[in-house]
Amino acid sequence: MATPITDSQATIIDGKAIAQSIHQEISNEVRNLSQTYGKVPGLAVIIVGDRKDSQTYVNMKRKACGEVGIRSVHVELPNEISEDELIGKVHELNADPDVHGILVQLPLPKHINEEKVLSEIKIEKDVDGFHPLNIGKLAMKGREPLFFPCTPKGCLELLSRSGVSIKGKRAVVVGRSNIVGLPVALLLLKADATVTIVHSHTHDPENIIREADIIIAAAGQAMMIKGDWIKPGAAVIDVGTNAVSDPSRKSGYRLVGDVDFEEARKVAGYLTPVPGGVGPMTVAMLLKNTLDGAKRNIGQQQ
Repeated sequence: MATPITDSQATIIDGKAIAQSIHQEISNEVRNLSQTYGKVPGLAVIIVGDRKDSQTYVNMKRKACGEVGIRSVHVELPNEISEDELIGKVHELNADPDVHGILVQLPLPKHINEEKVLSEIKIEKDVDGFHPLNIGKLAMKGREPLFFPCTPKGCLELLSRSGVSIKGKRAVVVGRSNIVGLPVALLLLKADATVTIVHSHTHDPENIIREADIIIAAAGQAMMIKGDWIKPGAAVIDVGTNAVSDPSRKSGYRLVGDVDFEEARKVAGYLTPVPGGVGPMTVAMLLKNTLDGAKRNIGQQQ
């Protein structure tokens, strides 16, 4: 396990170091698969258009694949591609036996229905974990999805690898997006936490958050959660990535989370920084899901 950076108050959870140790574990397993079966996991990433942020994310994923020995298939499509053509490309990858995971980089252009495209990905290759069947099983007691969504899975991995137990704890999730808030609440419930979701229509959010042993902040509001909103000793996982103006930086901005880091570190027991906390874990969990998909697929072929 990665050694956390210890502050006088909160233990700062080093997401980069934990992600790095997961990369090493994946790399070892990929080598074993290759030596035993002569096959390696394959991840296909579809990107539509030329959004700079999407290009950055895709390059990061491709680089991470290279580091652990996963074969990366890059599918770059023009912004004006029709929905039917895009779905046709998804079907091609569904049928490719060397592709074990398919990821469609969001957002898609306005003329394409995201939900329709994502639901066309074969559930056995849905490494993002957003297929309605995967989310549905996540929501049901006693059922296991084939894949858990990457960022929520990364949040729980950070807690467990830092020695924070979840069972019986009071957890508050701030935000209810389909990508983080909702699935992370369902994952915490599966891990036997008592879960409350705080959202834009919640009355008196401070007092609800103040009762939490575990806080997952995923509202997309810069430094919204102040130090006095946090119960002393609570574990705080900050998923937010918000750009705020900073004239002292060359770029003119800096990234902050949904939690006021300087205030929170004086009160919390565990705290993730932004950047360097949840971000690296999202990519690590994507690689892990791809590896799991390949192991399942190769195992069935033997």
